[in-house]
Amino acid sequence: MSFTYSPGNLPFQRLRDVRAALLQLHKALLHSERDRYERFHGRIRSKGEFFQLVVQDEWFSWLRPFSQFIVQIDEALSAKEPITLHQANELLDEARYLVSPNEAGTNREQRYYQAIQRDPNIALMHADVSRLLSRSKR
Repeated sequence: MSFTYSPGNLPFQRLRDVRAALLQLHKALLHSERDRYERFHGRIRSKGEFFQLVVQDEWFSWLRPFSQFIVQIDEALSAKEPITLHQANELLDEARYLVSPNEAGTNREQRYYQAIQRDPNIALMHADVSRLLSRSKR
């Protein structure tokens, strides 16, 4: 039996909730990294300059998987073909991987770990996302 996206299906609602929480976390991470970048490199003069840095500068590269993953969820939820329960669960598994900080892990995992350590708001958002993901395990 294959389930597809329906507003009343719990895994799909959790996916939407995780997406919203990830978006807030992503914005906080961008803000935090901007502050750090400006301490080292000086003030970023405009939103356009900041956007170019986020897209192209190595400093912000660890955040790109967050951006790409949020887009991936959006595309899955708005696709013409309904998302299946299996696909929703795969996306939730990917989210768990994405928000796994590790002091000794990959660059992304280390930088995420550092962001959680230096910013209490990010730590709280991480806890919220983790809580949502722990409730959505199969």
